[in-house]
Amino acid sequence: MWSAFGRAVSGVAGGVRWYVRELTDESAYERYVAHVRRHHPDTDVPDRRTFERMRTDRQEADPRRDFRCC
Repeated sequence: MWSAFGRAVSGVAGGVRWYVRELTDESAYERYVAHVRRHHPDTDVPDRRTFERMRTDRQEADPRRDFRCC
């Protein structure tokens, strides 16, 4: 059985994981898939690689985003 300390550590670890995924935009694909399935149920959902390529192309085509670190 989990002790109160173990549950607290698990909760903090889950919160840190969520924060890092949001900060690095790692969760963007899951949000996109949820959006497509909710609002466009008849549309095929691209795989993650295709999604990342579309996202990169969109970012590079946007003139407001002229700063790139790499």
